[in-house]
Amino acid sequence: MHKYIYREWVPAGILNKVLTILFSATIVFATLFMVLFMDLSTEDLYGFTIAWGVLALVLFLFWNYRGLEIKIYNNQLSIKYGIFNKKIIKLKEIVSCQATKASFGRYGGSGVRFGSDGSTAYTTSFGKAVEIVPVKGRTFVFSSKNSEKICEIINAKI
Repeated sequence: MHKYIYREWVPAGILNKVLTILFSATIVFATLFMVLFMDLSTEDLYGFTIAWGVLALVLFLFWNYRGLEIKIYNNQLSIKYGIFNKKIIKLKEIVSCQATKASFGRYGGSGVRFGSDGSTAYTTSFGKAVEIVPVKGRTFVFSSKNSEKICEIINAKI
């Protein structure tokens, strides 16, 4: 693969970070409180195991979706969101590119989403985004701090 023309890292939004911290703190402090001030039974230990398992899953998901990597090459656009979500779009298969906003009303949250309008999205927050309309398939939207610059590069290539 050739060297990229443009690269951007878009970190997870502040809302995602705050919710993860609050959830984690709740599990940790509730466990600590119960261990220090309550007489625990075997069932309580099973509950702790489940709670800490859920916490481990949440922390893994936050780590996995901590940011979005965007790369533009001479002939393709690559968007990587965690270990499991990667989208590669050939520039010749793009009809249009425009700056937009990733709204809660359209996607119902952040992450890997399907929009109320039939589009697909990789969003890290409710803010600046890029909307790609391909020749075939669904419209694709992804978060970006520099959506105008990305569209400028892509529109010049197509």
